[in-house]
Amino acid sequence: MLYILTGEDDFSLRQSLDEIKKGAGDLELLATNTTTLDGKQVTPGQLRNVCETMPFLAEKRLVVVTGLLERFEPKGRSAKKKSSTRPAGEKNGSEQFSVALGTIPESTLLVLMDGKIGNTNPLFQALSKKAVIKSFQSLKGDDLKKWIQKRVAEEGGSVSPQATDLLAKLVGSDLWIMSNEIDKLISFAGGRRIEEEDVKAMVSYAQETNIFTLVDAILDSKTGFAEQLLQRMLQAGVAPAYLLTMLGRQLRMIVQVKELKSQKKSRTEMLAKIGSNSEFVLRKTSEQADRYPWERLKEVYRKLLDTDLAIKTGRYHEELALDMLIAEIGQRGPL
Repeated sequence: MLYILTGEDDFSLRQSLDEIKKGAGDLELLATNTTTLDGKQVTPGQLRNVCETMPFLAEKRLVVVTGLLERFEPKGRSAKKKSSTRPAGEKNGSEQFSVALGTIPESTLLVLMDGKIGNTNPLFQALSKKAVIKSFQSLKGDDLKKWIQKRVAEEGGSVSPQATDLLAKLVGSDLWIMSNEIDKLISFAGGRRIEEEDVKAMVSYAQETNIFTLVDAILDSKTGFAEQLLQRMLQAGVAPAYLLTMLGRQLRMIVQVKELKSQKKSRTEMLAKIGSNSEFVLRKTSEQADRYPWERLKEVYRKLLDTDLAIKTGRYHEELALDMLIAEIGQRGPL
């Protein structure tokens, strides 16, 4: 059986994979018969051999491949021109994978997992007629509010419409963060309905305290927005020293991921290198690595070091030093 799971909503995509696993029988036996492959590196022959391997002491074998469809995603207007210079093996790669996956044994569950994939993707077109396809786009508006209400109910709680609206506004469409906040709210409510005041008490700075948001604001030279985020985080009790440490840590991870992506390392290798087991952290860091050039990252990192030195030598108070950091980076403007 072939499944294609795509989209920007990584949380729902992972949930769908879990549902596939639950439908395959004994989870312990399935775990010993599960293979995960990096789609950017695997060859048609390797994938075919893994799929054709019979399960051991179980009815099903699970093969999960991440990033295979993305490998054949058209790259824009210049894609057609570039394709003429590609090696024959690469040009025909989608056809080779299509042939290799033409006959998947009934005992094998093959799941292709990717981000946003276009309908013109040649491998997607070749496989779509024989696959179960599920797409998970980021939820917004009423769809996000319905998801919140459903998630709360599934976890044994209830939530008022006002609390739902505020949650959607504060947390946004990242369902990993949203599910975590819902879990905290259900515990906080202690069996009663979650109200707007509960959200204000528990999640009022959920979005603002997200270090990714602050890093983006600083790197993009959105000085006013970055200052606003900084002040809200300080007022919420976040220590300036902690903020500076987290900013430095995030910049280092962006640089690491940028370098690892240039080396075409797998997601597993990148997670190990940055010292994290969170797919959410890797995804957000990867997005930032794609957005910002080396020059900008080096410039901001040097500014962070100068700020840290100014604080430690007593030249500036912590909060003033952070304000000056944001102002100075903003004056330079984005690269």
